[in-house]
Amino acid sequence: MPNVLKAGGQIEPFNEEKLRLSINRVGIPNAFQDSVVNSIKSKLYDNIPTSEIYKYVTESLQNSTYPLSHTKYSLRQSIMDLGPTGYPFEDYVAEILKMEGYDIQVRQILKGKCVSHEIDIIAEKNKTKSMIECKFHNRPGAKSQIHVSLYTKARFDDIKEINTLNDAWIVTNTKITQDALNYALCSNMKVISWNYPEKGNFKDLIEKYKLYPITVLVNLTQNQKQLLAAEHIVLAKDVCKNPACLDILGLPSDKKNSVLSECQFLYG
Repeated sequence: MPNVLKAGGQIEPFNEEKLRLSINRVGIPNAFQDSVVNSIKSKLYDNIPTSEIYKYVTESLQNSTYPLSHTKYSLRQSIMDLGPTGYPFEDYVAEILKMEGYDIQVRQILKGKCVSHEIDIIAEKNKTKSMIECKFHNRPGAKSQIHVSLYTKARFDDIKEINTLNDAWIVTNTKITQDALNYALCSNMKVISWNYPEKGNFKDLIEKYKLYPITVLVNLTQNQKQLLAAEHIVLAKDVCKNPACLDILGLPSDKKNSVLSECQFLYG
């Protein structure tokens, strides 16, 4: 099998099982999964970028009898599309934590021993109060580095006593480097990244509650998605529950119906 070039620059052998798992999450029949995998394998060459494989899979799904299935397949990229600022991502993480039973405050200014800090999220549950640092990346292959763990710990130490905080978390939509993870765990900080921990990672939490971001909807332009995000509409399910939220976009009725059809596919 040829090698593939990952977004972060690493080279590793093509992994058919990993490709099948990613397609299987979309929920299409096994027979069609085989068709997609065989089509991709016929296009492989040595050191093919993973972004090119992603493009081939997306095109295969779009041109299939399951055209909306690529909506779920593009989940990771859709979260990156919440940018360019990190504010919609903070709102998105807050929605996930609400589903986990936390009381949430977003973007709070807390006084510390030395200086005041704007904290992304304060989450409280079972008399435990947590400071949460949301680290958003909108570039494939980007990872949260050691400095994220260092400054999160420093900020927590400055504000924890005055604000009766119990612990600190780092939540990121991508991966985290081993040094950053080691320091965080050594400092008793909780980490949730795209693939960490093995169970209950960021991807797991999204799929557990079907909290697909608004950016997963292909029938909206990026500008339209950002307009909704600016109004704190960051979940596709918000559109399902309240189609009137689309009124700020001035969509024609056929376009609005296409968006709603996508939402029904996601939550049907």
